[in-house]
Amino acid sequence: MERSAARWWQDAVIYQVYPRSFADSNGDGHGDLPGLIERLDHLRWLGVDALWLTPVFPSPNRDWGYDVSDYLSIHEDFGTLEDSDRLVAEASARGMRVIYDLVPNHTSDRHPWFLDACTGRDASHRDWYVWADPRPDGSLPNNWTSVAGGPAWTLHEPTGQYYLHNFLPSQPDLNWWNPDVGDAFEDILTFWFERGIAGFRIDVAHGLVKDRELRDNPLPGEDDPEPFHRRGQVPVYNMNRPETHEIFRRWRRLADASDRVLIGETWVLQVGRMLSYYGTAGDELHLPLNFPFVLAELSSEALAAIVDEVERGLPEGSWPVWFGSNHDISRFPTRWCRNDEDRVRCALMMLLTLRGTPILYYGDEIGQIDVPVPDDRIRDTMGMPGSINYPGRDPSRTPMQWEPRLGAGFTAPEVEPWLPYGDVARINVADQRRDAASVLNLTRDLIALRRARTELRRGGYERLEAPAGVWLYRRGVDTVIALNLSSRSADVRVGDARVLLSTRRDRDGERCARSLTLRAHEGVVLGCER
Repeated sequence: MERSAARWWQDAVIYQVYPRSFADSNGDGHGDLPGLIERLDHLRWLGVDALWLTPVFPSPNRDWGYDVSDYLSIHEDFGTLEDSDRLVAEASARGMRVIYDLVPNHTSDRHPWFLDACTGRDASHRDWYVWADPRPDGSLPNNWTSVAGGPAWTLHEPTGQYYLHNFLPSQPDLNWWNPDVGDAFEDILTFWFERGIAGFRIDVAHGLVKDRELRDNPLPGEDDPEPFHRRGQVPVYNMNRPETHEIFRRWRRLADASDRVLIGETWVLQVGRMLSYYGTAGDELHLPLNFPFVLAELSSEALAAIVDEVERGLPEGSWPVWFGSNHDISRFPTRWCRNDEDRVRCALMMLLTLRGTPILYYGDEIGQIDVPVPDDRIRDTMGMPGSINYPGRDPSRTPMQWEPRLGAGFTAPEVEPWLPYGDVARINVADQRRDAASVLNLTRDLIALRRARTELRRGGYERLEAPAGVWLYRRGVDTVIALNLSSRSADVRVGDARVLLSTRRDRDGERCARSLTLRAHEGVVLGCER
């Protein structure tokens, strides 16, 4: 069914920027906002509609911005509030919006709120965080474990209580049972909305509220996913609490009043639980991120089954969102595609033609792959040698590969970047821009086709019968996508149609009568003839 109207974020292609790795304007080896501004014309040329930036707020960088010490300013590594305002203005002049990353689950242990909370049990901000007494035998308050490894509790010896940290000890969890915390964050949202920020991606959106009684988490059962076994428990009481939904209903009213978008990091492993963050009436998060999809294998059977489940379960008026890479997981060209370019092309065609809002991670448009990071160059505190998360997230956070030369167009040639480069001679923007058949130009043409063809933006989704290994689906009435995700050729019944775009570009414009033979790892977008 065609949608009669759409919000801007439904029609948009969103592009995630990791600012520290995107463009360095001052030669310190770290990307910054002025560098991003200098590269906005690339994003306009590519055709994206909105940028999502990982955190740019002041932070001691124990978790590279996800430990915030001030929610109302900009980290000096990235620039100033004036640079933020200029980014919004320059992006707007190019038809793009800017989305920031908000971290409401925890702060840095250097945030003024926590520094005050540590001054005593009667401190004004004490109840802004989750504190608990030891058990009668002196042991930890409960069995909760940290995503970073080890217990989720650290003893604050001066006051004799433990504080909760679901991540690093330097990231104390906020107490969302305290209404003052909610009021403070609504003020934070309003502050940035008034400065022109178009919305927020909300970190750990599924984890804000904790069980009031701090009950022990259950041990994993045989059918629970591997991450739960690795950490020894299922996070029933320290995450995924039902009270979290009321927070998002309040934020949704605030966002909708000024046409902003709320994207949620809903890191849950069941589609049904992810869908719950839309709200029963579609009144919570606009775009909860679909981790069951991104963590599945690149196969027609696995991915199409998840899309089917999403389409069946979406609340009325809600909208899907799809992504393949981000700053916390391996890049999709490596994880899904095994660094194979034909597979990369199919994955990009899928992401940009499914019903919903696509999110591209910086470098996806050129097929940038994970970069091995030597142990002595690892910067991810949660991925250090010996940790349960080793080798961490650095391989997917390395500098953008702009040009095939020293510095990669990211920074000055003589400057060592904060993380090492990948193979810039083989994968870079400059060379691919000159090659009409490149991954970059395929991405650009897919975005342009999506913009030009209303069915690809607003048309319904219908899965069609197809041979094993092929994903065949219709968008709207006259647009069909055929993706052969297998390693052998396949004949597909498509009716009379014309190839609007093919992953390898050598079939663009080809006409087919009733059937089409797809090569291994080949995809096409078809316009049906009538």
